[in-house]
Amino acid sequence: MSLSPRVTRFAGAALLLSVSAALVWGRDKGRISADKLLQDVRYLASPALGGRGSGSPGLTKAAEYIAGQFSRAGLKPMGANGGYFQSFPIATEARVSGPNTLTWTVSGGGGGEPHAVAEGDLEPAAFSASGTVRGRVVFAGYGATACEYGYDDYAGVDVRGKIVVILRHEPQEYENSRAFEGRIYSEHSQIFRKLLTAKQHGAAAVLLVNDTGNHSGPDVPEKLTSLPSPGGAGIPFAGLRASVLEQWFREAGKDFAATQARIDKTLEPQSFEFSADIQLELQISVQAETRMISNVVGYLPGETDEYLIIGAHYDHLGTGQQYSLASNQTGTVHPGADDNASGSAAVLALARHFSSLPKMRRGILFVTFAGEEIGLLGSTWITQHPVMPIRNATAMINMDMIGRMRDHSLIVGGVTSGEGMRARVEAVAKHFPFELQMGGQAVYGSSDHTAFTSHQIPVLFFFTGLHADYHRPSDTPDKIDSRNTALIADLVAGVATSLATTPDRPAFHIPEGMKRCGEQKFSLARPQRADKVW
Repeated sequence: MSLSPRVTRFAGAALLLSVSAALVWGRDKGRISADKLLQDVRYLASPALGGRGSGSPGLTKAAEYIAGQFSRAGLKPMGANGGYFQSFPIATEARVSGPNTLTWTVSGGGGGEPHAVAEGDLEPAAFSASGTVRGRVVFAGYGATACEYGYDDYAGVDVRGKIVVILRHEPQEYENSRAFEGRIYSEHSQIFRKLLTAKQHGAAAVLLVNDTGNHSGPDVPEKLTSLPSPGGAGIPFAGLRASVLEQWFREAGKDFAATQARIDKTLEPQSFEFSADIQLELQISVQAETRMISNVVGYLPGETDEYLIIGAHYDHLGTGQQYSLASNQTGTVHPGADDNASGSAAVLALARHFSSLPKMRRGILFVTFAGEEIGLLGSTWITQHPVMPIRNATAMINMDMIGRMRDHSLIVGGVTSGEGMRARVEAVAKHFPFELQMGGQAVYGSSDHTAFTSHQIPVLFFFTGLHADYHRPSDTPDKIDSRNTALIADLVAGVATSLATTPDRPAFHIPEGMKRCGEQKFSLARPQRADKVW
């Protein structure tokens, strides 16, 4: 593919500078201490921190530890009241404050008797609004309006003022070549994103049903009452047992299992409105507790107002009540050594490294994000409430799960998100013993860099891949490959040096999928987690 003269000049200049930085790293790798990095991982993933769940004392201890390390590195505090903490609220541990009921009627033209769902069939979410909604029902597939992937469950159906029933997860989730993010969940699989999408289409309430075609197991609604999340849903939201929806499908002359299979096979939405014969009354009464959690933010000034962002999330699953892949071990500490004590420890290592160097053209904003596991909350918050002018942010580097390298393979996403980004990475990486898997994938989902693409900031995403211990209590520090994790941090240091010293800032490349979305994609809030589940 030919490049325009301007792009060619930029890419050439970036490559020259990147090569210069790479030569320095080629001569002097190992400046990131593997022992110190592993020490940080061991503390963050220690039993004393209890899995760093959102809203837990362990997450607070982790934040205090990171802030202490930032202070020792001499970073400027960028949080509130002269400190390193940028705090924001989450809703958690909802309690029932009244009746939570769902009744449905099949009139058949003759005014049928109402049917009430049994106790345990309905599970209100902690973020749900309380209230009563009566009306007609629309099945809206997976509840996704994913313009960047050319998929929309709401196309052709009007949900305004109606109760919307949607499936958990997203289509073709077990296929590498599927239209979303391969086997990595996109943001559209996530519960709060589904809520926001339904609200944007005018839904009066939302019922979430397990996609039983892809997820076999007990037919019980997902436990949502204790799910930490953003507050202020604005409409009732609850999980519903799949067998209840199957009855409605039968009344409508449809097959629930076949409908799921058709969506997954064809990637064509199968949304429809149930006839007026089926009417619902949903009553939700919950009251959630509000807690504060914090991003930890420190700044290393440069010679100009422009800056680079280096970040990683430091929260994990606590004792696994939500998002654990070891359902028989909920209540057990999930240490999260790789996910994501590894990335957080690398941020600390890079803060120490760069603070020991002369001032560069651009500054570096170091951030460890809270609330990633429950919805990319911290990264979304800081982009919507920036601690520095966001227009001056030239690029963002995110490290999530970089501690378990196999076969020297390193995944680098987002290299198509900005001019010269691939060239910078390649120039530095050729001095390291890694086999790079590079691409534009993971621009939309997967981790905290997603929030920055929404603001048209080029991103790079470093990741060593999933493993059998992901989201399980067995993700422990003894399995961290500290030597290669330190080398990845070294590589990131080289790329960051290039980004911090190049005269021109990399222009953002709007991905083809985002072009289909127009300005809508950049205006949407992105508060919901993009899981990395196979």
